[in-house]
Amino acid sequence: MGRRREEQDPDRFLRLRGDHFHYYRRVPKEVGDLDRRGAFVRRALGTADRKKARTARDLNEAADNALWASLMLGENPQAARVRYDQAIKRAESLGFVYRPLAEILTAEPLENILQRFENTISEPAKSPVVDAVAGMVERPDDKISDALKLYFSEIVCDELRTKSPDQRKRWKAKRQMSVDVFIELVEDKSMSKITREDALKVHKYWLDRVAPEKGAGDRSASTGNRNIANLRSLYADYFRHLGFPEQKNPFADLSFSDKSKRSRPPFPTAWIKDKILAPGALKNLNDQARGIVLAFVETGCRPSEIANLYDGVIHLEHDVPHISVEPREDPEDPREIKTASSVRKVPLVGVALEVFKKHPNGFPRYKDREAQLSAAVNKHFKKHNLFPTENHTFYSLRHSFEDRMKNARLDEELRRMLMGHTIDRPKYGEGGEMKMWQEELMKIALPFDPAIV
Repeated sequence: MGRRREEQDPDRFLRLRGDHFHYYRRVPKEVGDLDRRGAFVRRALGTADRKKARTARDLNEAADNALWASLMLGENPQAARVRYDQAIKRAESLGFVYRPLAEILTAEPLENILQRFENTISEPAKSPVVDAVAGMVERPDDKISDALKLYFSEIVCDELRTKSPDQRKRWKAKRQMSVDVFIELVEDKSMSKITREDALKVHKYWLDRVAPEKGAGDRSASTGNRNIANLRSLYADYFRHLGFPEQKNPFADLSFSDKSKRSRPPFPTAWIKDKILAPGALKNLNDQARGIVLAFVETGCRPSEIANLYDGVIHLEHDVPHISVEPREDPEDPREIKTASSVRKVPLVGVALEVFKKHPNGFPRYKDREAQLSAAVNKHFKKHNLFPTENHTFYSLRHSFEDRMKNARLDEELRRMLMGHTIDRPKYGEGGEMKMWQEELMKIALPFDPAIV
């Protein structure tokens, strides 16, 4: 209880000497023999302002906590990182930016160097203050596998916070694969020792997959670009996290031309009517997968967007029944939407409206399970010959929806809005009344037998 009260005290570790504040703190017994400063830590904070003193106290407190954690870790591999973080915080507490000694001598003006010297003149030759102010603590040099763990646990943890478990899993897996390829081709190398030659070796590996000297490649240019970009981002974010944003990136300016990028072919409208919407065509699919396929036909929403709808965003009671595609901001059950432009409302017409009348609470079987949904639907379509060609996939229905809107001469801006594509102008209002959107979509609604739902 005593320690808890101490942590809640806004003036903990502060003492007034005259009219100026000092930082005064007892060294924990666990590290009493390891901390060379003695039983107590004392430091003048150089201010009579209580608010500034509390800020300086926070920095000193964080630095000491990190130092003592480092001492208790002993030779643990994480100790170097803790010592480095502690040095950065302690330098900040004294009004300096932490820099390695060589960088201080070459990059800082003489006046700054003298100020650093004055702040350490009364300190023992080997002390946390001297190490921090004089840049004597080596920055950690993680191997790329450990850097990726740090990337996930600290550097991008705020970005991962808004992803659902499945989104998080897939996001991590893509970056893990990029690092695994690097390790297989080069080695599990320290980040500071990665060279341009190493990066070129990885680039050559993907080049041979994307554009081999003979025959067609087994990977697309976008796959190669994505993997190089994962390594480039990891490298840049890692050194930015350490306080070295200027570190030259060996993966910079390496990419593959994607001029021959191919789009998935759309399903012909007649094929959708005669094959996919035919009675019995989807009867062997479970009812939720079948509902998603049918809703996909008349909304064009991405399968993942439909699979993750829930009762709070399915609005059947409105004058214009519609669904709202939006991020799920529940901290216990978050989910991101692909892009800002993907947040939208889509009126329900035709077979899609009937589907949501049957599934007013959405499709919980496939919530956060897009991979299982795609596998089930693609397997069914192949088995029952519902693909016009080998190049078609389940996702091709989205391209069909867009083509049907074009052929019906729906306004381009409305098409972009309904597809969740970017509109190249400032957004004003909703872009029109929902009733008008409904009337436009009715122009392309396909006939269906209610029994298929």
